[in-house]
Amino acid sequence: MATGLLNRLFTITEYHAMIDNGILTENDRVELIKGEIVYMSPIGRRHAAQVKRIAEVLYRYLLGRVTIGVQDPVELDNHSEPLPDISLLQRRGDFYQSAHPQPEDILLLVEVADTTAETDKAVEITLYAENNIVEVWLVDINAQSVEVYREPSGNGYQRIQRLQRGQTLSILALPDIEMTVDEVLGEGMLT
Repeated sequence: MATGLLNRLFTITEYHAMIDNGILTENDRVELIKGEIVYMSPIGRRHAAQVKRIAEVLYRYLLGRVTIGVQDPVELDNHSEPLPDISLLQRRGDFYQSAHPQPEDILLLVEVADTTAETDKAVEITLYAENNIVEVWLVDINAQSVEVYREPSGNGYQRIQRLQRGQTLSILALPDIEMTVDEVLGEGMLT
């Protein structure tokens, strides 16, 4: 008789208790995905620089209109608290001090991929669709493109668009804002 391994899945409350009690610390690069504590890939120079670039572009366009999170947690359900690279959130006076952002607070999530594009699509973007995040951008450094995911469903995003340099991006929740893919990616390939 073959037996499978049983995994112990954690809730957000249990995950936060581990942080509060020092079991997990700021030095542990982990996130809670579907009840599992998952180690995150180290952040390389290209990835870090790209996140900073995108944040600067978004601040330029959106300062005072939204709250911008950079590698901050979002609480999607009772078993998932990922750390997207960038989150655009409804403005709140307490800047989410009383609670992490929930799906209804999220206007846009941005993930940056230099070595993790397929994993981001299979794990994070699927998770975001399951939790009804209305829009996600996957900024692929190697492909020099931005994939825009909209119309979430239980089967993933129904509308996916891949944009290249020279094309224009807009944010579904802020239709008066337009920027170019070139602004998001920066000048030339990051090395």
